[in-house]
Order: sequence, then structure tokens, then C-alpha cells
Amino acid sequence: MALSRISLNIGIASALALAGVGGVLAQGKSGGSAVPIDPSGSFEISGVAVDVRGKDANSARMGGWRLAQRKGWEMLAQRLTGKSSSLSDSALDSLVTAVVVEREQIGPTRYIARLGVLFDRQKAGAVLGVSTALSRSAPMLLVPLEFSGGAGIVFERETAWARAWTRFRSGGSTIDYVRVRGTGPDSLLINAGQTLRRGRNWWRSVLDQYGAADVLVAEVQLRREYPGGPIVGVFAANHGPDRRPIAAFALRVDNGDSLDALLDAGILRIDKAFQAALSTGELATDRMLATRPPVPKVEEEEPADEETPTATPTATVETGTSFTVQVETPNVNALNASESAVRGVPGVRGATTTSLALGGISVMRVTYDGPIGSLRAALEARGWQVQEGGGVLRIRRPQGSQAPAPGPQPSPSPAAPTD
Repeated sequence: MALSRISLNIGIASALALAGVGGVLAQGKSGGSAVPIDPSGSFEISGVAVDVRGKDANSARMGGWRLAQRKGWEMLAQRLTGKSSSLSDSALDSLVTAVVVEREQIGPTRYIARLGVLFDRQKAGAVLGVSTALSRSAPMLLVPLEFSGGAGIVFERETAWARAWTRFRSGGSTIDYVRVRGTGPDSLLINAGQTLRRGRNWWRSVLDQYGAADVLVAEVQLRREYPGGPIVGVFAANHGPDRRPIAAFALRVDNGDSLDALLDAGILRIDKAFQAALSTGELATDRMLATRPPVPKVEEEEPADEETPTATPTATVETGTSFTVQVETPNVNALNASESAVRGVPGVRGATTTSLALGGISVMRVTYDGPIGSLRAALEARGWQVQEGGGVLRIRRPQGSQAPAPGPQPSPSPAAPTD
């Protein structure tokens, strides 16, 4: 039989990290607490069809990936510049960051597949001579709400919808998604009931916990005709505490094994809808959500004239204003270095990590003597790249540089020789 000679391996949207073309590392299914893959914003070309023969299965597969690289580069050049371009295999090896296996069939001497290719944004842009700058929205808290069997679930338990958003490569999107890992108190703060609340004060306290300025609710209702049979997914994209609808549509697959493909296709359409809404100004943050209530002033009572004031020693408590600061923390060393660097900024009284996300974006609560604009200027003066939105700062190190060291930074001497 044909099935005895050809093994069919279908892995919809499973990522294969490609080191050159010599070796690969497969990523399996990730749970709700997994770190989102590929947040770097690579250029992605999907749906590259290859049909290659070789002396054995491995040679055919390597040849298929080589061919996918060439086809993907031509498609990327045509999309960005309107002209075709070709590079050698060695040059493409340095530009390709990953190969995504959408579907593949492996035989003894033949390889048939539909692949996706990821190209390094900075390197590919430099070769093609195009700008790689990407203007993104304010940080948006993503709530993946799934209705299955009549119950709405976000992070109370692991869902296929949450796993699909973890697989989604959001680096190339203009929406700055804040994706929650679903651990700790996340299931209590973000649930189906929370999406029905409209109180701005409550939402503001939740958003401050995650360093976000607004909220996006991505909803899917899964309807199964029978176990293992066709599945219909009804998708809806909503914005803000009022759940203002952005888009709604339905998709269908013929069998239960294609659930991941159904959800991945739904996410792509939802992301496109959010990006289109951002470009037209529909994702503007509610002013009531962005405005902080004024802090009441306590009036000091003056002592009466007939009373003789007595000198009483009192402890002086130094206070400051607390701000939320997001920082990229790929590992523990980066977290410790970032905390030390922020504490070393003049005027900072304390910096405490309130939400830890190794490999992602952690959130710090920083107490500072002054307004948020002064804190931003102080961080930029010490070499950080700073973005401000909704009373939240996101800081990151410049690419190729180390975290700023705590303490005063010496100014370079004008007469010092340079290499």
C-alpha cells in the first residue's frame, strides 16, 4: 500500500528552528504558560510549496528546505520592492531564522510539503534596501476567551485557543500584544466575567498589573457536530471595556484533527482586523481609562495661638510617585541587571518586579521623585530605549548593547582617542 511507503506527518503551524540548513529543533505543543514564540518580528512568507526528490529521505527534505528558501526570498523581494531578487544558498542561510512546516509528506526518496520561511527583519531589509521600522500601538492586554460546551474560559484551564495565541508570531504586527502566561493570579484577574465589566477604575487596576494601556478581547465559540467531526468556529474581535465590536466571522473545518489550523487561521484574520482598526483610529484608548483620578490633598491644620507648640521628634517618611515600567527579560541575569540599572537612576527610590516573565516582558513598580516625563528622560539619558503610553513606560536595551550599569555614567573626554 502507499501508506506503507510514505509516512504522512502533518504539523499545522509547528515551528522548526533552522540553524543554517544543517540541523533543526522542533517545538511541540506549548501550554498556556509557555513563552510566545518568535517575538522578534521576522519577515514571514507562508504557503511555499515544494516537491523534491533525493537519494534518500533526509536529502530530499534538505533539498526541499533549500528550495523553500529560494522561493521565499523571491516572494519577499517581490512583496517589498516589486522586483524579483535571488541570492546564493550561503547568503540565504544567514538571513533565514526559521522554517515553519505547515504540511509535509516524507517518502524514501521524495519530499512534498507546504512550508513557511522566516527572514531576519534587519538583515533582509538591509539587503533589499527597505526600511524595517515598525510603528506599533500602545500595549494592549489580550484576553483569549473561548466558549466550548457553553462555558466561557480564559485561563481557568488550558485551552486550544490560548495555545494558538501562544503560537502566533506577533512581532510583525502593528499591535503590541501583552500576552499573559496564565499562571499565578491571572485566572482570577482575567476571566470571562471580567470581560463583561465596564468600570474604568477596575479595568485600570487590572491593566496596571500587566503594564497595558487598553484591552482587546479575542473570542471564539467552538461548535462540534459530533466527536471528531466537523468544527465551526465563530470568531469575534472586541476592543475596550465596553467590548466594542471590531470584526466577526465564522470558519469551518471538516474534522477534529484540524482544530489548530482553524484557530490559527482565525487569529490571522483577527490580527488583520485589529491592525486595520488601528490604522483608522478605532483603537484609540478611552480617555476615562487613560486618566488617573487626582490624589486628594491633605490640608495641614495650623496650631492655635494660645497653644505653645512643643518639639516632638517625628520620623520623616520619604515618599514618591509609583510608575509601571515594562522591561524585556530574556533571562535571570538580564532581570537583575535591569533592576540594578533602574535603581541607579537619580530620583528612583525603589524598583520591584511585580510580574516576572523570563523570556518575555516583565513588569516593575518604580517609585520616583518626579513626573513620568522626568523618569523617561532620566532613563533615556542612561542609554535605554523608552516608549511611553497610558502612564506606562516600556524600556529596552539598544540592540547589540549591554544593560546600563548602575551609578553615574562617566562622560567621554573630547580628547580621548577612538578606535
